[in-house]
Amino acid sequence: MACKKSKSIDQTPNTSPSLLELSYAEGFKVTNYKTYNILTISNPWPKAEKTYRYALISKSEASKMTLNKEDFDGIIITPIQNIVVTSTTHIPALELLGVEQSLVGFPGTDYISSEKTRTRIDDGDIRELGNTEGINTEALLELRPNIVVTFGVDGTNKSLEIIQKSGIPVIYNGDWVEKSPLAKAEWIKFFGALYNKVKEAEAIFTQIETDYLEAKKLASAAKSKPTVLCGAMYKDVWYLPNGTSPEAQFLKDANTNYLWSDTTESGSLSLSFEAVFEKAKNAQLWLSPSYYTSYKDLEESSAHYTQFDAFKNKSIYTFSNTTGKTGGVLYYELGTSRPDLVLKDMIKICHPDLLPDYKSTFFNPLK
Repeated sequence: MACKKSKSIDQTPNTSPSLLELSYAEGFKVTNYKTYNILTISNPWPKAEKTYRYALISKSEASKMTLNKEDFDGIIITPIQNIVVTSTTHIPALELLGVEQSLVGFPGTDYISSEKTRTRIDDGDIRELGNTEGINTEALLELRPNIVVTFGVDGTNKSLEIIQKSGIPVIYNGDWVEKSPLAKAEWIKFFGALYNKVKEAEAIFTQIETDYLEAKKLASAAKSKPTVLCGAMYKDVWYLPNGTSPEAQFLKDANTNYLWSDTTESGSLSLSFEAVFEKAKNAQLWLSPSYYTSYKDLEESSAHYTQFDAFKNKSIYTFSNTTGKTGGVLYYELGTSRPDLVLKDMIKICHPDLLPDYKSTFFNPLK
């Protein structure tokens, strides 16, 4: 949007701004004024030092008032008409809000599992843009999307800098940094603000939250807590969720005994095989054994895996076998937006008697 040079935005006519109500998410906020909104991203990646501010304004209001570009990291006309997103976790939010037709480009379309969005890819409505680390900027600039919604680990992606300098706002979505499953899911309200669909986003999230909390309550009635092991080795290091992670929160809410639930380190735990084996040799269940899709793959990778009771008893469950037609893992796409389904999957595995007729969405027995 072309903006005339002006003084700083005048907020005096917009008395008593209100905040978008958020119950769990901490990485963004939306401040609603009378004629525009301000979207603030405060935690786009771990230990981020910069806060990003974007003005969200309708086309009609933008024609009446002038915003100072220097006050914002982007001025965005809402509702969004055309968008590029760079994480599969963003796809479900667009579909839940019924705005998936606005997606015009994506880096790495083979990773997308959704049948609805795959149809649009096959029809040529969504352009392949390479990969997130090195987006095909020439192709993206030809699309001229209203915004690019991305994620970052440090904010130093050169491709995104080129896009931003061209006048296309780049917004960092920090859902992945949030500390709980429901906090991640609440970022649907972020997309609601961009599409003027805040009420719809609130209703969708409220239903997901309700279903999640009902499942958690159901699990609390279980008579026993199975012991659980997670993860697998990569180059002789076994990576597991720490006890304060969203993954561990799922296990807690599913009423299990996750063997590392008392850890508080930031990031994943990095342990030796010996340390894991000593603690989890007799674990009743083994969830998410990295990218392995079969017992054969596990054994060929390391014969040590066969020493665990969960291996011997065929009590290992994975989401790696649940994929879209081009190989994208559904859990990595839909799991963030639908924690209620993830939790129900875990309850089905850990307390099958509580959900006798439930069919898993992501997790299935290892082949």
